[in-house]
Amino acid sequence: MGFRLEGIFPAALLPLLLTMILFLGPLMQLSMDCPCDLADRLKVVLAPRSWSRCLTDMRWLRNQVIAPLTEELVFRACMLPMLAPCTGLGPAVFTCPLFFGVAHFHHIFEQLRFRQSSVGSIFLSAAFQFSYTAVFGAYTAFLFIRTGHLIGPVLCHSFCNYMGFPAVCAALEHPQRRLLLAGYALGVGFFLLLLQPLTDPKLYGSLPLCVLLERAGDSEAPLCS
Repeated sequence: MGFRLEGIFPAALLPLLLTMILFLGPLMQLSMDCPCDLADRLKVVLAPRSWSRCLTDMRWLRNQVIAPLTEELVFRACMLPMLAPCTGLGPAVFTCPLFFGVAHFHHIFEQLRFRQSSVGSIFLSAAFQFSYTAVFGAYTAFLFIRTGHLIGPVLCHSFCNYMGFPAVCAALEHPQRRLLLAGYALGVGFFLLLLQPLTDPKLYGSLPLCVLLERAGDSEAPLCS
């Protein structure tokens, strides 16, 4: 289920670094739009009062701690080991996120109940959310298999919840859009370039899910090497 000490430090740091590289453009955008300088932002981030305020904010706890931990535990640590022996690793990586995407359909009922928008736009928004949560689910499933740890997917999930979906439209209208778009392109390019090296199973020790498949007689597991 991804709870082990072997290789825990690279499993916590490298997937998060990889995800931050993917979000290079949005991080640049956030930095440009923030009125305070880097020193002031670091003071806020490191201040005990800021952390105390976050830890008493139920919305922050839900988005940054509870949802990432419980969703990754259910859809990655529990579901993948059950699906993989039946379907193989590849199909499991793409099947598991479908359940993850469907689990977010409750937002439809909330929006319909409170009439926050037209029915058509609500369902269009739900289809879009299903698409990107399924893609994100496939990514964290890939991380879980390649690292053999749950901590990497949880930290990446928390980071993505904080960042939200990249504001590409705002970037296109930004005064420094050329620099921002270059950041978006560089982020995606370096992400694709570093995806395999930074998730190399050799960095993380033995992979429990791959060992499970070997015992089940599945010798073809390209994601395990």
